[in-house]
Amino acid sequence: VHRRKKLSCDPEYVNKAHKEGRFLSPPVSGRPSSSCVFVVRKDQDIYIQTLRKLFNESHGIFIGLQRSEEEFAGKSRKTQLVQVSKNYRSVIRACMEDMHQAAVSARDPALHSQYSTQVSILSAMELIWNLCEILFVEAAVAGPLLLRLLDWVRLHVCDVDNMVREVLSSENPSKHELFWNVVDVFVLQGRMDEARHLLSKEASANPTSVNMCRILDDLMKKMPVPSLGNTQTLTEMELKWQHWHEECQRYLQDGTFASNSHMESICKILLGDENAILEKKELMTTWYHFLVTRLLYSHPTVKPMELRFYAQSSMDLFLGGESSPEPLDTILMAAFEFELHQVIKECSIALSNWWFVAHLTDLLDHCKLLQSHNLYFGSNMREFLLLEYASGLFSHYSLWQLGVDYFDHCPEYGRVYLELHIERIPLNTEQKALKVLRICEQRQMHEQVRSICKIMAMKALRNNRLGSALSWSIRAKDAAFATLISDRFLKDYCEKGCFSDLDLIDNLGPSMLLSDRLTFLGKYREFHRLYGEKRFSEAAKLLLMLMTAHIAPCSFWMTLLTDALPLLEQKEVIFSAEQTYELMRCLEDLTAGKSDKQKFQDDDVETMKVEMLRLALARNLARVIVKEGTLEGS
Repeated sequence: VHRRKKLSCDPEYVNKAHKEGRFLSPPVSGRPSSSCVFVVRKDQDIYIQTLRKLFNESHGIFIGLQRSEEEFAGKSRKTQLVQVSKNYRSVIRACMEDMHQAAVSARDPALHSQYSTQVSILSAMELIWNLCEILFVEAAVAGPLLLRLLDWVRLHVCDVDNMVREVLSSENPSKHELFWNVVDVFVLQGRMDEARHLLSKEASANPTSVNMCRILDDLMKKMPVPSLGNTQTLTEMELKWQHWHEECQRYLQDGTFASNSHMESICKILLGDENAILEKKELMTTWYHFLVTRLLYSHPTVKPMELRFYAQSSMDLFLGGESSPEPLDTILMAAFEFELHQVIKECSIALSNWWFVAHLTDLLDHCKLLQSHNLYFGSNMREFLLLEYASGLFSHYSLWQLGVDYFDHCPEYGRVYLELHIERIPLNTEQKALKVLRICEQRQMHEQVRSICKIMAMKALRNNRLGSALSWSIRAKDAAFATLISDRFLKDYCEKGCFSDLDLIDNLGPSMLLSDRLTFLGKYREFHRLYGEKRFSEAAKLLLMLMTAHIAPCSFWMTLLTDALPLLEQKEVIFSAEQTYELMRCLEDLTAGKSDKQKFQDDDVETMKVEMLRLALARNLARVIVKEGTLEGS
């Protein structure tokens, strides 16, 4: 079977004080610490570039799990959950291997140390997750349980591949100084076929040990192992194992291996002799390897609920009072004791981010293992941890988009958290603002939609981008702001004699009804379009309507009347007598109001405009009277 390269787990990765100060930047040298500015981040790990794969790929697994909840039931549901768990572990391992490569290629010692630390953390995460998968997700029963634990140990502990290659590549493997170490490791991990293969090397090289090798090989070959299927009952397995155990005992008592201490030691291990197994302590490196080896050779049909007793005694025997348990040991022990909540609590304290506990708790919740555990403030543990993880994602410039989906799957407080966090996203570009806006619109977050649009409208206005500002204010349905921007458009027109952003104004459609000033802007632009198309009669009617219906602001009346001058001077009469009288009335109303305020007292240009308008109106009226009189006479 092809085995992937394994990375050993370093239990020294944990820093218990991470919650108190791991996010604080170091003090500036040469200055008192009281004057320092500290950079505080909610979740430091999300800024590590090589961990992006972990966050992005696990997001897809998480979403798939939420959507498939109703699709499976019974055994198929359990199979699916185990597969989801394996998918999470594969992402952790892929990320771990990427980090390992980064550590190898890093030239900066500080960077190398950082990557190596992350490798240890990821390795520990996979170790814990794999054990939880066996005990809680798959819920392996007596028999298959030991096989799963053996696979767990082989995958995570004591990487002997280099040692094996070194021994097998030597000229005389059985004479290599590490030969018996490799055989011992294979036996300790239950890898009997590989151990027998190495023993055959010893038999070939040393004729005197052929008989011992043959007997030991036969014992290894006969060793009963639990079945993954239903091919044998536990009782049958225990009977076979008892007969085999007695045979091993007989050979040992007969002194069959007395002349070879290595083979005698292996026979004692096969008998489950704790002292013999503990002599190989350096090859096992961890107490949980010792636990699995001990179970393999003394109690292969161990039941899940018996694990706690064997785990505690194995740790005590292995450590022997020489050292105290590390945080990783505490977490694994809690798992062996089936203290699920303690596992989650210890992981929350020990690990440097919320990713692990959030996703593991969600998976366990789908396994219906956390249903009875509600927190005192109303939310359950799954939701609390997902909220914390998603909140951390929102502090990142791009990963916040993943956080949205996590909030969506928190039924109690997810909506509230999303509303609070989405308002704090810096809207650096219109593209980002549109992305945030789309998220809010899809979730009917109307207040946030208005807020985003107002912010972007104000930014555009400050940058004198009137078209963009008007578009955002229309989207926000903010009549007051739309009026303000419309006034700016009109002011710019008065100063420059032309409109900017014609495409936007020409296609306002029903949006122009948002405010009177926006309606006027749209209609005034329509007047210019009609005039440009030489549809003078329609243009004249629209211009008069804008004034008589009081849609146009009074401050703009002079501009409208000035726009009427070219129509009044056309060869063909455009304005009827009634329309001309209306224009005259508007002009008199304007000049009467202005004279009260003495607006035109020293303004020769305005005075000249008024005189020209009066003259043009009088002339147009005369032409209309003559024309209408001629028509009546005929």
